[in-house]
Amino acid sequence: MAVQSTVAVATNLAQLRAALDPWRKAGATIALVPTMGALHAGHLALVRQAAASADKVVVSIFVNPAQFAPHEDFGRYPRALETDSAKLESTGAVQLIYAPDARDMYPEGFATKVSLDGPASGLETAFRSHFFAGVATVVTKLFTQCRPDIAVFGAKDYQQLLVVKRLSRDLDLGVDVIGAPTVREADGLALSSRNAYLSGDQRKIAAHLNRVLLSVGERARTGIPVAQAEAEGAASLINAGFDRVDYVAIRDAETLAQLRAIERPARVLAAARIGSIRLIDNRPV
Repeated sequence: MAVQSTVAVATNLAQLRAALDPWRKAGATIALVPTMGALHAGHLALVRQAAASADKVVVSIFVNPAQFAPHEDFGRYPRALETDSAKLESTGAVQLIYAPDARDMYPEGFATKVSLDGPASGLETAFRSHFFAGVATVVTKLFTQCRPDIAVFGAKDYQQLLVVKRLSRDLDLGVDVIGAPTVREADGLALSSRNAYLSGDQRKIAAHLNRVLLSVGERARTGIPVAQAEAEGAASLINAGFDRVDYVAIRDAETLAQLRAIERPARVLAAARIGSIRLIDNRPV
């Protein structure tokens, strides 16, 4: 089905470069907002921040197979390019959509991965060991393909944000990575494409994630041991109806190093499951 949108769409690298080269020759600054589609208000907030930071905005839509394990939801991850394009058009802030095919991003014989440490250690990596290598590989490709001045990522995926910032710095990719605040529902639940999988009862349980994070941060600021605040938070999530807690962790806000006490800016991060649906969130401490 044809995409009904006035926003230009590039589906391969040649089309992308043909669109970007005139902007670059004219001296325009370019912002990239990488997404996997299934766009919601949180993504549109990233787009608006990008538009406030650069002359031209490119939004990539690519469901990256490299960051899904075989048992995860790659096959059923929502794909709706026409709907996503209409949402982007409604912002009036996007000049180009880049929607490459997986066969172009990872052609036959593709054999390169980006190795990570630093903020990629622990937390998500302990439960999804493949994840950040997949993210780093596709982000590196997107940065070198698009060559943006700025890239905007959501702070909901806080560890990912720090990983991408370090990636750009360590590999001299020349991209200023900006973190945008998490957009939340009225009850505090962070917007996520996976929220669409929640049943009505599960949605009520999910709202407790934000509340528990706020409580953990408040408890830690009062001076109780970090490990105690983390354990209390995990127990509270189980009591609220979550089926499994992967982690509740208070970490250094800049490095994600473990902390024994709150002596510098910190972040409390959590990942927990309701049935088969895994939700992540974080809050400053």
